[in-house]
Amino acid sequence: MSGKTIITCAVTGGADTADRNPAVPVTPVDIANSCLEAGSAGAAVVHIHVRNPETGKPSMDPALYREVVARIRDSGSDLVINLTTGPGARFIPGDTEPVDMAPGSTMRSPEVRLEHVDDLRPDICSLDVSTMNFGEHAMVNVPKHLRAMAGRIREMGVKPELEVFDTGHVLLANQLIREGVIAEPPLFQLCLGIPWGAPATPEGMSFMKSLLPEGAPWSGFGISRAEFPMVAQAATLGGHARVGLEDNLYIARGQLASGNGQLVERAVTIIESIGGSVADSAEARQVFGLSRNEFQASDGAGGHL
Repeated sequence: MSGKTIITCAVTGGADTADRNPAVPVTPVDIANSCLEAGSAGAAVVHIHVRNPETGKPSMDPALYREVVARIRDSGSDLVINLTTGPGARFIPGDTEPVDMAPGSTMRSPEVRLEHVDDLRPDICSLDVSTMNFGEHAMVNVPKHLRAMAGRIREMGVKPELEVFDTGHVLLANQLIREGVIAEPPLFQLCLGIPWGAPATPEGMSFMKSLLPEGAPWSGFGISRAEFPMVAQAATLGGHARVGLEDNLYIARGQLASGNGQLVERAVTIIESIGGSVADSAEARQVFGLSRNEFQASDGAGGHL
């Protein structure tokens, strides 16, 4: 281990999980408060999705992102804000004509998927460098769309977090870096254990790490019961770690987590128990090469409540 470990908390996610653990935050108030709770527990970065406040279902409504981000910024917190751009990539083929999108599909243009990022200019936004079977549906991110999104993200002055779910995704990301579409140094997130991607095992994480550009900062996580073992694995390999209710609803076997703060506290304990220490937000900004852009420094940084 070298240096401090940065903890990202993925506070709510885009899966239909709100009815499986009452701690999953749904409303903008709850999501923002959960981010602040995670920060108090030791997270330096918060990864944010939003949900329909009435139904708990995933949403892409820019107004919901605007309220969450405004509440965090107005609190005075220095948390590193990481907004997802993952929604808008789900494809389910029609039963009669596969080219038709069946109900549940969410395919949207790169421009629509970036509306909230353009509006709010967070420190980081995710960029899923992946087309893959994702459970029973497909997640579709073709190179043409990735280039369009990456180029626009760069124009905004936002750092893309390259979410990679399997080895080929790392190789595609490396190609985009060579093309200059993604600025160096790149930031990677190794997403492990998602059906049907790379497994959340020491071997899986180690091999994914071996494909990264030399010196690139990276974080990694495993879903479900692999969440905490992968915290230790990432820290041991010199990376950073992610936990949160997006990835795992439990604190122990059969015991639901009481909130994101509890998951972050467990990650802190794991890192410190193996001789490491946890970075704060200022240190995370330095490691990830982040600086407040002109938009964030202005009064137009997403509005106030």
